[in-house]
Amino acid sequence: AFIEVKPYSLAWHYRKVELGLGELKATELKEILNPMLNDYGLQLLDGNAVIEVKNTEVNKGKAALEIAGHIKADFMLAIGDDITDEDLFRYLPQSTISIKVGSNKSAAKYYLDEQEDVLQFLNQLIIK
Repeated sequence: AFIEVKPYSLAWHYRKVELGLGELKATELKEILNPMLNDYGLQLLDGNAVIEVKNTEVNKGKAALEIAGHIKADFMLAIGDDITDEDLFRYLPQSTISIKVGSNKSAAKYYLDEQEDVLQFLNQLIIK
């Protein structure tokens, strides 16, 4: 396992930890952290073999809106496969083409099954 220090969050990755042990320690960590996070304006995101603690006021959706406010785009496309991408799908304007990769319930308008489908989709977009 390792800790990733990001500009606005910390993430504990346990993908390479022995099967079962990572999940057990993740559950313990969540039980310890959850009761105290709200007091500090933080939230816990439970991803795919990763637990991320971040500021509730900072997310991909707000960042994308800030950027979009400074450019004139013909259209916006948002593609993501992680729980942190849900803020992106929720915050962007309704006209945005939003695509969730995977089958988890999402705020995105469209779904693609896997990463290979994203490549095919982008290739089709370029060709047309």
